[in-house]
Amino acid sequence: MDLQLNGKTALVTGATAGIGLEIARTLAQEGAHVIVSGRNQDKLDEAVSAIRASGGAQVRGVLTDAATAEGASVLTAAVPAVDILVNNLGIYESKAFADITDEDWHHFFDVNVMSGVRLSRAYFPGMLARNWGRIIFVSSASGLIIPPDMIHYGMTKTAQLSLSRGLAGLTRGTGVTVNTVLPGPTRSEGIIDFLRSVATDPAAAPSEQEAEFFARHRASSLLQRMIEPQEIASLVAYLASPLSSATNGAALNVEGGLHNSIK
Repeated sequence: MDLQLNGKTALVTGATAGIGLEIARTLAQEGAHVIVSGRNQDKLDEAVSAIRASGGAQVRGVLTDAATAEGASVLTAAVPAVDILVNNLGIYESKAFADITDEDWHHFFDVNVMSGVRLSRAYFPGMLARNWGRIIFVSSASGLIIPPDMIHYGMTKTAQLSLSRGLAGLTRGTGVTVNTVLPGPTRSEGIIDFLRSVATDPAAAPSEQEAEFFARHRASSLLQRMIEPQEIASLVAYLASPLSSATNGAALNVEGGLHNSIK
């Protein structure tokens, strides 16, 4: 299927690994000119090289921390306008509620929510003026079904849903859409450390820790395995394309069937 992305400019935050890297790779393979942001020059260079090696010729990196107001300003100065904005930057951890400090709450909100607020605020008016654009938030199933050991994370993912739906309401009668995707547990760079942190045996093999995680913490999953980043990227690429023009203000699940409560 031709997603009609030739000539479109796409910015993907948090794109040096995991879901973000696969989204950037897929958009570039579909013909979009892709900009990826990252805080580490070596990782940024590796991501750009990997995307080019997979057939995405039009890609460049911007070294900045998009989680900060200063970093967002650097990014928007380097990239004044985009057709597609993918707010993928985010952090997560497992932590008991009583141990989550004020600093933790503020940090998670700043990284997971305000990064998308700042960039959307910068690019959204231009999209409306040009009468075409796509803003996509990579939220999480944890925004609807809050894990008891990740309440601060879940809070930020719920906030992204509100932000996305509110922005979509401002697009009435235009060619701009704002949508959210809600992944479930996805295989990414930090997943091994995360699984080890919640495993009963931190020394167990990663495959055993993954199986235990789904048995103990995500028993309602129909997939019963980690989602692959490409499975998320395929949905995001469709939402970024002109083919998705009738999908606006939506929250789309790509979470392996986590349709019941998380225990």
